[in-house]
Amino acid sequence: MSAYAVPRLIYLVIDGGADSLNDMKTSFELASTPNLDELARKSIGGLMYVVGKGVAPESDVAVFSLLGYRPDKYYVGRGPVEVYGLGFSMVPDREVALRGNLATIDPETKMILDRRCGRNISTGESKELIKDIAEIELEIHDGYAKTYVGVGYRVAVVIGSYRYELSDNVSNTDPAYERFGKISHSNKDFDPYPQEAKPLDSSEKSRVTADLINMYVKKVEEHLINHPLNRKREEKGLLPCNTILLRDAGMRPSHLPLFKHLHGFKMGAVVEMPVEKGIANLLALAMAEVPPPTPDKSKDYPLRVEKTISLMDMADGVYVHLKGPDEPGHDGNQEAKIKAIEMVDKYYLGPLLDKIDLNHTAFIVTCDHATPPSAKGHTDDPVPFIIYSPFRKPDGIEKFSEREVFNKGSIKILENGWKLLSIAKKLIWG
Repeated sequence: MSAYAVPRLIYLVIDGGADSLNDMKTSFELASTPNLDELARKSIGGLMYVVGKGVAPESDVAVFSLLGYRPDKYYVGRGPVEVYGLGFSMVPDREVALRGNLATIDPETKMILDRRCGRNISTGESKELIKDIAEIELEIHDGYAKTYVGVGYRVAVVIGSYRYELSDNVSNTDPAYERFGKISHSNKDFDPYPQEAKPLDSSEKSRVTADLINMYVKKVEEHLINHPLNRKREEKGLLPCNTILLRDAGMRPSHLPLFKHLHGFKMGAVVEMPVEKGIANLLALAMAEVPPPTPDKSKDYPLRVEKTISLMDMADGVYVHLKGPDEPGHDGNQEAKIKAIEMVDKYYLGPLLDKIDLNHTAFIVTCDHATPPSAKGHTDDPVPFIIYSPFRKPDGIEKFSEREVFNKGSIKILENGWKLLSIAKKLIWG
């Protein structure tokens, strides 16, 4: 495919937007989305298992899959994605990266009270908590640790050793996610206590790595338990952030093909969070930097529209990932999730459609996973997708929603999300 193909592609991913077909009414069904619906009426579509049936994916493995990378072949782990997304790198073989959440445990029983400290800690507060343990020695196996703050409660942790080679084949300490190979599945029901990291094979590398992770957690808790900022939070009636839950260990990637080499065209990216920025960096997408999302979408989304338009002048396609609906899904707040979807439609998609020519523009619109308020977490439910091409006859879909795209879409069910982009390429560019 030649560079700067016509039509240009806009690939919009609404983070956590989907719900479950078992819900009486989904958030997409209840939301007022005139712009999404108008685009759906011009499109073909269906439902899709983002990674595969039975897998409730995290966002990182889901994004890899949506970008056409088979997770069983190419997935590198959430940890390295977060580290690269924050602008840092890793030493091959001797460092392992993990995704972390600042979290709240009962100091006596160690029971997890909140996996995200009430989700009301600012990035500045997180930096204050981590400042004195950003780089520490671990005192066993010539080990050390580096902690990088992402957005809010999110951190990335690099565990290293000056003497030993390490392995990413270790279990999570976060009980809400269980590892299956390199992919973690969300646990709907879990024992609410941090787990010790354990080697998942008999190698010395994995044993040493697990030892270092457990020592890191011990030192973090010793530091955070009486931190002045945590005392101030408790005085205000807020939860202290007194531990870090870790998951998704990974090594520095070595055999990951760049997006252009895999697909034959140049893709840009408008991404908000470190995990998506990390994937964009790893795949060499032309990335437009935008500030982290805020509650004011009337200000956030016009900037993302502007960045989308600017990237369309230098790439064949633009991947746009908007976080909005995921968090209210986790909170079990369907009303807030409906509003978040409506904000995407009103402040991003509407103004974008006003600025482009649909005779020279194609679309993919989908979600990276389902986050039903009824489940308060990611599930394995299939998500809706539409593909718009100015050259293809539409299916007759009337609304962008799970049931509507299944009932009226011609694709019905796509078993693996990594196939979506290949199907769309054929429909759009032939």
